[in-house]
Order: sequence, then structure tokens, then C-alpha cells
Amino acid sequence: MSVDAKKKLREKIWNDLKENQITNPRRTYGRIPRFKGAMKAASRLRKTIEWDDSSIIFCSPDSAQRETREYALLDGKKLIMASPKLEKGYLEINPQDVINHAKMASTIKGAFKYGNTLKEFPQVDLVVEGSVAVDLSGRRLGKGGGYADQELEHLLKENAITSKTTVATTVHENQIVNEIPTEPHDKRINMIITPQRVIRI
Repeated sequence: MSVDAKKKLREKIWNDLKENQITNPRRTYGRIPRFKGAMKAASRLRKTIEWDDSSIIFCSPDSAQRETREYALLDGKKLIMASPKLEKGYLEINPQDVINHAKMASTIKGAFKYGNTLKEFPQVDLVVEGSVAVDLSGRRLGKGGGYADQELEHLLKENAITSKTTVATTVHENQIVNEIPTEPHDKRINMIITPQRVIRI
């Protein structure tokens, strides 16, 4: 079954990241791991035309994407962030409100401090999700909670994104695999950024 295959693949990736000292071993399993080079990957995303063309960015709350959120605010982009496990919906952070606090506002704690509960979705230009693994066909594997799929489904239902919206992820090269097992509800990405390269799908 896909569920079992996904579980095995998650464990394989987490083990690989830990054994190769790519993540903090105490903060690897059961989560979207923060990898070595996360800042470099965020910087590479920041230099893309997709980034330049975006004024509103939606980003997951994972620690691996913290710099992505900070760069969005530093570059004057409105940031929409999902709350952890979607327990408190979505937060909206205006860059003008955090001119001197972008780093703090890019954290979960800071987002609650400086952001506001999102009441209505605007048109989102770029989506950035965290991943445990991805393949070159655009399939992604999360930590198993289905939160990214829920977020993307919600964005689509609210007409905040379309099938042409760039949905990116930042990962380590070791998180790219040959194939990821999928289920009918799984959503795909169309851009992968690692510390070394940008892959458009």
C-alpha cells in the first residue's frame, strides 16, 4: 500500500539525513527536517524570477523554510503562513509592520506576535511548502499529517491559487528520490530548490 511505502520512505530519508549529519539528530524524525544549507536554498529561491514576480507568498511554518519567510518580509512581500498543524488557521504578516523585526516575525512565535489571523485569502503568487522528500516528477512526501495537501486544497478552493501557480519546496539534495508513492489526494509541486540548484518541473 502507498501508506506503508510512504512510511518506509520517510524513515529511510530521516535515517540518511541523520547518518550523514545533514540535520540535527534530535530534530529529524517525525517532522519536516531543517537541513544543512537551508539558508543557501532560500537564497537561491530568492534569486529566481518566480520570486521577483511575487508580491504575496504563502509558506509553511516548518523550520527549514524560516529564511524563506524572512526574505519574503525583507523584500517587502506580504507573507501568509499556515499555523502549525493548521490548529489556528492562517496568519498574515505585512512587511511594513515588521521592518526591524523580520527575523523574529519569520518564526512561529513571532508570526503570532506580529501577524493577524487571515480572514480572506488574497491572490497568492508563490507557494513554498516543506518536504521530507520529493521526486523529479513533482511528487512530494510530507511528515505524514497531510497538512500541505490541506493547505493547497484550501488555497485552490478559495481561488487564491490556480493550477499554474508556482508551488515550490526547498530541500537538501539527499531528499530528492527516484519516485514517491502517491495517493489520490496528494498534491504536486512544480519547483524544487536545493542549496546547489533550481529544478523547474
